[in-house]
Formats: sequence, C-alpha cells, structure tokens
Amino acid sequence: MNVSVNMRLPNYVAAPDRYDTMKYRRCGKSGIMLPLISLGLWHNFGRSDNFNTASEIVRTAFDNGITHFDLANNYGPPYGASEETFGEIFNRDLKSYRDELIISSKAGWDMWNGPYGNFGSRKYLIASCDQSLKRMGLDYVDIFYHHRPDPDTPLEETMGALDHLVRQGKALYVGISQYNAEDTAKAANILKDLGTPCLIHQPRYNMFDRWVEDGLLSVLGSEGIGSIAFSPLQQGVLTNKYLNGLPEDSRAVKDDRYLKAAQITPKVLGKVRLLNEIAQNRGQSLAQMAIVWLLRNPEITTVLVGVSKTSQLLDNIKALEVLEFSTEELEKIEIILK
Repeated sequence: MNVSVNMRLPNYVAAPDRYDTMKYRRCGKSGIMLPLISLGLWHNFGRSDNFNTASEIVRTAFDNGITHFDLANNYGPPYGASEETFGEIFNRDLKSYRDELIISSKAGWDMWNGPYGNFGSRKYLIASCDQSLKRMGLDYVDIFYHHRPDPDTPLEETMGALDHLVRQGKALYVGISQYNAEDTAKAANILKDLGTPCLIHQPRYNMFDRWVEDGLLSVLGSEGIGSIAFSPLQQGVLTNKYLNGLPEDSRAVKDDRYLKAAQITPKVLGKVRLLNEIAQNRGQSLAQMAIVWLLRNPEITTVLVGVSKTSQLLDNIKALEVLEFSTEELEKIEIILK
C-alpha cells in the first residue's frame, strides 16, 4: 500500500461542470469520443510516490472533463504499482462514475520471470489482463492494448488473444502500441476478420520524434483507427525546464532511464529556445504549444500527458484554449525542426 494512506483526502464528489469546457474527438470510426487530453499513469503513481498527490491529480483530471485514464501492467515502480494506486483511488472516489470513464491497460513489456511474462503470446496477454483487473478492482477495462510489437509471435496469435478478451467481457475495445504502418495494417485486418475492430493505436509522437508521419498516420486514417500520442513533451525537453540548465528535480537528473542529460545538447536547446519564442507569441507555454501541435493532425484523437502535480495538469488543459495555428507559424516550426 502506498504512503500517506492514513491521511485521507475529503470525500470526493465530482465537479458538476466537468463537461462544460473539455473538448472531445471521435476515436477513428468508432462510437467512442475521447477528451483531447488524457491522463497517463506511467510515472508518479508508483509505490514510492505520494498517494494523496496521485489522488489529487486523478480528481483534478476528472473534474476537468478528462475521462480517459491510461495504465499498463508494468507501470510503477515496482511493476503493477500504478494499477494498484489507481485501483485504490478508483474504488474510493470514482466507482460511482464508472460508466463515465475510459480505463485502459496494456501488456507487452517484461512483467514477470520466465518465458511467459513478456511480449505477445496468448498466455501472457490473457494472464496480464486478469492480473490488471485484480490490481485495479475492475470487472473490465474499456481498452486493452498490446504494448509493443513481438517479432517472434505470429500476429494472428496476438490479435486472437485481444479478440478473446473482448469476447470474455474483460475488455470492451482493443488497441496496439508502437506498431509500424505495415504491421498496423496487418493487425487491423486480422482483428476486422475476427469481428473485433482495432479501436486505437498508441504511438510515441512529438515535435522531435515524428516517425508516425512516415506512413502510420495514413494507415490510421484509411483504416478508421484512432490514436493517442504519448510522450508529447519528449520527457520534458519540449518545455522551458532545461533552458537554464538541469534542475535537480528533473527527469534527466533523477531518473535517466527515459531521458539522459547527454541528449539535451546545445543544438537541441537552440531549437527549444526558438520554439519557445513562437509559443510565447501565441500566448502559450512551449508545453502547451507542443500538445496542440500534435492535435493539428485529425488522425490524433487525444494526447496523453503525465504530470507530477495538479498545476502541470491544469496548465496542459489550458493549451486547448488556442488550438489553431497560422500557416506562418507552422512554416516557422517546420524550419526549426528540420
């Protein structure tokens, strides 16, 4: 159990105006609408993180119309801890609002020892979903993803496992993450034949990581698949955080698994400064502009953000106040990024 559990927050009642300002977008050709910003629990919901802070983030998200909460079996640390934290928050605060929520989880990365705790076998995916449901105290997840491509397991087996989870009632929809354009098209066709369409694709996508533009976005559009972009701020690089050095509490200093200090080069910072100038002229922070730059693509249904405090989340939501770009702004951004 997480720290701070003995210092409970007051009983939660959702804000009555929670749907007044959030904008929603249809997920591909499905019946599902997702908020333009979704909350990811990859970081800051582990066992060593403050439980009350995590609770406040989730409450703030829902109070502002964020209905989609994104998890995975190995989010933590340790593995499974984020689902446990969310499960406790859900059962205390959000259980009565279950039908207003889209809760997703995933499996595909290493989770437990032995040959059956990784990648994309039928055994691993079905066992993972069962474990995730137990950790969160849920009867079903709204979306269950295969978290990454498996070079060795046939796509038919992996997609068949996703279809099976839907037929069991353990997931309402299924998705994939980090698949390239060719494999996305193959997976979508297999799922379509099975009768369980692929609802959504979760790719890493931001101003500095644009691989999805090399065919994947076109496939998503033609197949009617929605998408949720993760790592929109390049682990904090696309903010003003590193413009004056490396803060002691930054990810590059505290945890260099996903962002190393050596990656924040003078060339990168030069681009960040120029992008920051454009954002300021738009009346936005760089982080806000980086989020809405992704949403300029009709194929991007929602942007997945992760935050360590509620003020960051509110700042991200404020980005939606200025969604449009001028042609001149987009041209300047392209010149900087190239």
